[in-house]
Amino acid sequence: MRLSARQPVSPNRGGSISAEPRINDRIRVPEVRLVGPSGEQVGIVPLAKALELAQEYDLDLVEVAANARPPVCKLMDYGKFKYESAMKAREARKNQAHTVIKEMKLRPKIDPHDYDTKKGHVVRFLKQGDKVKITIMFRGREQSRPELGFRLLQRLASDVEDLGFIESNPKQDGRNMIMVLGPHKKKTEAMAEAREAQAARKAVRQGAQADTGESAAQAADGSAEA
Repeated sequence: MRLSARQPVSPNRGGSISAEPRINDRIRVPEVRLVGPSGEQVGIVPLAKALELAQEYDLDLVEVAANARPPVCKLMDYGKFKYESAMKAREARKNQAHTVIKEMKLRPKIDPHDYDTKKGHVVRFLKQGDKVKITIMFRGREQSRPELGFRLLQRLASDVEDLGFIESNPKQDGRNMIMVLGPHKKKTEAMAEAREAQAARKAVRQGAQADTGESAAQAADGSAEA
């Protein structure tokens, strides 16, 4: 019998406040709007009748909308419901994409080769769905030429405009000038594309291995016939 099982502390009674819904004999109303195990609408019934149906189905009576008038209750296996909800929350946390801010530092008079290398890193970060903080570091007399840093940041933003956009415009911060680039693609989209690309590469490798094995077998058969 489920009516005595897994009873949470009611938020309307003494004790610590629980975020869990009231179930079974913790529900204290004269009547409820009842929803069946498969989601069917049973209608408004006395609480005693709803509890009786819960016993017949060997299920719990769970209050799913306490603020409704009358409250909405559903017949369900509350233990199974809690377990499945916990698994879904765990999976959601696992797949949650956390915002990451990468940083790339450049000098105002950076040489072309170093610029291309740095730009390559920025491209990779943006493709991964990460934001990139670009820092121009001024030294000595370079501090009197902020336009050098501004032009460099504008050039970089233009070079990667297909992958990212200027989220925070260039601004002076002490001896440095800072700009933040945001990716066009969300982190979750970038992660999904990376997984698809990895699966495609794996399939190609497996196909190549299969072809190699088949060629080796054919060669062995030819040698045996000879």
